[in-house]
Amino acid sequence: MEKSGYFIDNVYQGGYSSLDPNKSYGNVFSGYRVTQGLGMSTDARTANIIKEVSKNLSAGAKTVELTQVFPEVFEAIPKSEFKELNRLAKLTGVEITFHAPLVEPSGLTRDGFSEANRKSSELQMLSAVEKAHEINPKGNIPVTFHSSNQLPGKIKPKEGEISETLIINPETGQIHPLPLKERFFPGEEKKPDVKVELQKLNEEQWDHQLRNLVYYSDMGMNAIDESKYLALGAEAEQKAGQQLTEQEKRAMSGFNRGVTFLNESYREFKKIYDQTYPGSSPEDKKKLEEFSQKIKEKAIKITENKNTKESIALRKEILEEGINILGQISPPQMFKPLEEYAKEKTTETFSNVALQTYNKFKDNSPIISIENPPAGGAFSRGEELKEIVEESRKKFVEKAIKGGMSQSEAESASKKLIGATWDVGHINMLRKYGYTDEDIIKETEKIAPLVKHVHLSDNFGFEHTELPMGMGNVPIKAMMEKLGKEGYKGKKIIEALHWWQHFSEQGSNPPFKPSLEAMGSPLYSTGLGPYWNAAIGFQQNYFGGYGATLPQGNYNIFGGGFSALPAELGGQVPGSQGGRMSGRPME
Repeated sequence: MEKSGYFIDNVYQGGYSSLDPNKSYGNVFSGYRVTQGLGMSTDARTANIIKEVSKNLSAGAKTVELTQVFPEVFEAIPKSEFKELNRLAKLTGVEITFHAPLVEPSGLTRDGFSEANRKSSELQMLSAVEKAHEINPKGNIPVTFHSSNQLPGKIKPKEGEISETLIINPETGQIHPLPLKERFFPGEEKKPDVKVELQKLNEEQWDHQLRNLVYYSDMGMNAIDESKYLALGAEAEQKAGQQLTEQEKRAMSGFNRGVTFLNESYREFKKIYDQTYPGSSPEDKKKLEEFSQKIKEKAIKITENKNTKESIALRKEILEEGINILGQISPPQMFKPLEEYAKEKTTETFSNVALQTYNKFKDNSPIISIENPPAGGAFSRGEELKEIVEESRKKFVEKAIKGGMSQSEAESASKKLIGATWDVGHINMLRKYGYTDEDIIKETEKIAPLVKHVHLSDNFGFEHTELPMGMGNVPIKAMMEKLGKEGYKGKKIIEALHWWQHFSEQGSNPPFKPSLEAMGSPLYSTGLGPYWNAAIGFQQNYFGGYGATLPQGNYNIFGGGFSALPAELGGQVPGSQGGRMSGRPME
């Protein structure tokens, strides 16, 4: 009403309208609408998987990911539970996916690398795949493994350079940091380069080994040369029972000391030879092989007669020529980049697991889906994960062909059985290194062609928190668009462990509804509106889950006058108290 220049607007502006599906009423709508494949993970902290899956079914999920990231919890699940879960899935029509326990596929432990550790990880992963197969024996259940677990990675900050990288000594399995410092001496590369620094380190270590070998070899040879004649004579006199002079005793002692040094040098030389040969260039291998053929008979005689005077002389001859040969070859890679070495071991494990699974289950084999760990771990970026998947497929094909499979069949199986799980929350943690939305979206674009499975969790880029989408700053709309058709078709699993922990006491408030709102999912299976992001305005919010139907406040404010109706007719007054239509006179 307008009177004397004073405008009075309507008191009641109306509720939200469900006719505007693109509007966000809860500040969580991502702008990207998901109409299929949205599922929910279980609470990973319990082994009671039937209860957990049932809880997710009660929330309305049609796809459930059985999440068992903690190995000790996973091992507490009785084997009968997996078959029971298969029956539950058949009964309800739900589709089950599986997140396997966190295992380090490369074989790294706190004590370093070893092939035994890698094989142990491989067996543990195979056990998880076989149990997952029990859930869906006639299908291809996706099984997610992290590309790394304990393995550290180094991420270059958006602005600046990394101050060190990690390297490994393959012989010992030990990991070491390699500082990358600016150099100022003339002739040196001022800006540190990983390859240059690693080459220098390998050259220094090689020189150090050769110096030690030469030093102790020379000490042994010199001691033997200086005392051998007197020592040999003294030895003969001692056998004849004659008393030795002090000079003869010193000569024998010096000779024995020289033999000790010589023997130790010979053992060290053999060790260096064995370390050097496998990684040598073709030219250097040829030199080593020619030397090997030349000294073969001498080496055999030493092995057969270790303590004779002849064997001492033969050791001396081999060392003199062998040290000369080692000095002519290029320094071997005594240290390698950790990432390069770990990638070789990791892809060996994944290809073995996939091939053994295929050999056992054929067309019903579970899918090995390799996930990017939180940014900062090894193989956490798009290009790195892409290399792991592609190299695992390549090794799968090579091994399958050796086993009698045709190349076309092997390549088809590798693409079907090995792919990527892309975790949008994990890659968002690049923010703590200074990266932006654009950078995170580019990471998604790199891995997009290989993605079979998507994990949805939101955070703010600094800690590995897991919230429903729309509650942090993950650029989900642009990321999902970069994943394209494959990402859209694939299963999209809500991972919200911290929601379960902090906002869902005893599982009473699952993260499914806020996720449906964030992903703009339709209320009905037809795929048409209305949508969950507009549900707060649907039917003036009476079915939005916020308070009682026909709230009393509306009628008190707007004069509806129906609040005195009995409850049977939608009012607020119990009929027994005598409403206007209660069958008793008005009070």
